[in-house]
Amino acid sequence: MSQIQVIPRISLTWLLVAQVLVILPHLSHLPLWVIGLWLACAAWRVQIFRMRANYPSTLLKLGLMIATGCGVFLSRGSLIGLDAGVVLLVGAFILKLLEMRTRRDALVLIFLGFFVVVTAYLFDDSITAALYSVLPVTALLAGLIGLQQSSLASRPWDTAKLAAGLMLQALPIMLLLFVFFPRIGPLWSLPMPGGNAVTGLSDSMTPGDIADLSRSGALAFRASFDGEVPPRTELYWRALTLDRFDGRRWSQSSTLNYSPSPDWQKVGDPVSYSIVMQPSSQPWLFALDVAETSLPQTRQLSDFRLQRSKPVERSLLYQVTSWPQALREPHGSSTGLRRALQLPANVDPRSRQWARELRQQYPQDEQLVNALLKHFNQQPFVYTLRPPQMSRDSVDDFLFDTRRGFCAHYAGAMTFVLRAAGIPSRVVTGYQGGEYNPNGNYVQVRQFDAHAWVEYWQPDRGWVSVDPTFQVAPERIESGLEQALAGEESFMEGSPFSPLRFRKLAWLNQIRLAWDNLNYSWQRWVLGYQGAQQLELLQRWFGRVEARELIISLVGGGALFLAFIALWLFKPWIRNGAPEQRLFSQFERLLRRHGIYRKAGEVPGHFARRAAIALPRQAPEIIQFYRSFEAQYYAGQSVDPKLLRSQLRQLRRALPLRLSRLDRQQ
Repeated sequence: MSQIQVIPRISLTWLLVAQVLVILPHLSHLPLWVIGLWLACAAWRVQIFRMRANYPSTLLKLGLMIATGCGVFLSRGSLIGLDAGVVLLVGAFILKLLEMRTRRDALVLIFLGFFVVVTAYLFDDSITAALYSVLPVTALLAGLIGLQQSSLASRPWDTAKLAAGLMLQALPIMLLLFVFFPRIGPLWSLPMPGGNAVTGLSDSMTPGDIADLSRSGALAFRASFDGEVPPRTELYWRALTLDRFDGRRWSQSSTLNYSPSPDWQKVGDPVSYSIVMQPSSQPWLFALDVAETSLPQTRQLSDFRLQRSKPVERSLLYQVTSWPQALREPHGSSTGLRRALQLPANVDPRSRQWARELRQQYPQDEQLVNALLKHFNQQPFVYTLRPPQMSRDSVDDFLFDTRRGFCAHYAGAMTFVLRAAGIPSRVVTGYQGGEYNPNGNYVQVRQFDAHAWVEYWQPDRGWVSVDPTFQVAPERIESGLEQALAGEESFMEGSPFSPLRFRKLAWLNQIRLAWDNLNYSWQRWVLGYQGAQQLELLQRWFGRVEARELIISLVGGGALFLAFIALWLFKPWIRNGAPEQRLFSQFERLLRRHGIYRKAGEVPGHFARRAAIALPRQAPEIIQFYRSFEAQYYAGQSVDPKLLRSQLRQLRRALPLRLSRLDRQQ
């Protein structure tokens, strides 16, 4: 093996450090065996470098590859998808370390590392993750520098400083590319990992589902209003409408996804706002009733929800205008109203009988609805996250026996009774309220704000929303879940160290809100800087031009700019490619700043002697540098470029910042 192929020790060290830094952000979603695989491969690679172990054979490498694939399949259930794909990529990144023999192998490992750094953004795109990613990228650059067999190969910290310097030099170009380079959508999309912790609300509901979700402090979305933030009691964020009931579970009809937009009339003043939604792996969006948006590939379905053509797999910024007082289907549709009266047979007989009694007592629909709400308010119902177990007749058990439940219990029970009384009704799920952040003047809505309420239909009035939970626990709607559960102490009981549990500490709460505002600004102005936002900004700068013309101009200007940078860096017109020639050019530029110019055709020796005469105080350093240069360039003696560079630094330190004319004449 030739010397040029050998991987220097400093490069191997930085590659090991880089692997730790690259893998660290993935620990939360990697199976434990991957960590064991890395420890084993790193230890083996160190032993190979120390000549105490051999490289693995082809058969062993094949076995490790198969074992890694089997491990991914067993731990993720598939070899396809986001989770499995990232684990496979990390596994390849680790195994490549073990078979790395040449500089080419090391380059492959480094480029794999850059890809693994990028995949971390699929799971966490916060400003913290962005700042942290600078560390593994710098370590990978240091390993790349160490491969070059330069004078830095034995100085790890100088290698790190050079890598950090390259990162800083690249920063202006990165910013220019970010602002001006056209936004291109992904060529493909991978599904996010499933589970309640990621998806939040699902397309069906049992009372326990929302109760479990309300124990999570994960962020669902943030909303910024163009004007004044509406009162908390008006912040009902619609997600889904559930119109089917099987006796235990509420779900949405499949026909809703293919039905046309509903008939509704704009009434009252609109409310305009923007939402930054977290990844949910679901296609529906959150908005106040009744909402319109210009977001591409998004439409309003017949149940008034907003839905995209594909799931939300990354943070999404969209603008919304809502009309809270709008008339929603004042004339109704026969098919929709029939669905809103559907009930399963042979369940909850006591609730059906009570509905018939209410209908006889209150022939008017409005009277019956008000009587039902009054019943929830005056009877000893309890709002709790710890309801007792119920039998097959869950509505009967809740209304007449336990009377303890969460919002889903109240919404489901009221909808059942209204349907049994002949009033079309359905359950709406979404979020209610949100925490106001005065630092950024926005509302942040978390998973524990998940809520369910009821809407029923009336001729000429359309769908009307009511919230039975407000009759039982008004503090839930007016102040939030924490105040509603203050006596029960079940709020965030699974997260004892969450900052959300310490909102009563003013100083700690201020730090939390300030940090959240910083992350929100990052999401809005960096992650949300997509095609429409970019075009709007550039048109504000350069005037109203067509998108195509603007893109062509930006790409052409960017190419010219990069060409100028390349010319400035490489200077092809300067043909002094040897290291000693480059150092002598620096020697010339250094003296030129002090008024000593090399004449056309002047030989280096004459120039150096003339400079020593013009600068007698620095003459020893000038002569010393020239003699080393002469020995290397003319005599062919072996002189370490580090020595020339060190002597040049000594001359630079010996020279004052600025020489007077008298000093140059002496």
